[in-house]
Amino acid sequence: MKRISTHRLISLGVLGLALYFLVAGGEYSILEARRADAELAARRAEISAMRQEIDSLGHRIEALRNDDELLERVARERYGFIRDGEFLYRITEPELPADSTQSDGPSILRWLRGRDSQDPTY
Repeated sequence: MKRISTHRLISLGVLGLALYFLVAGGEYSILEARRADAELAARRAEISAMRQEIDSLGHRIEALRNDDELLERVARERYGFIRDGEFLYRITEPELPADSTQSDGPSILRWLRGRDSQDPTY
């Protein structure tokens, strides 16, 4: 059996440490390079999505500038604009009191839901 010389053993140790640091150690490791590549791909996907959104918003702006019917529809639906002589009716859900279990009298909500339909006073 041959004896491994000290010089050869030290060389193998240094080579092993160099391989370890190449794969897992430091800021220039292969693992760090893969993480950076994954982050770069994610940022590129974000940029692509933002560019699509910008393009979509640009088309929307152009449509609103050039299409009076679309502009009127957006103004009516989103901002509640009306023409002279028109009336705007807003139908909303009634708000429940903070403590809806304690009621001083009959509740229109209970009546509408039919919970108190047996009571002739409603």
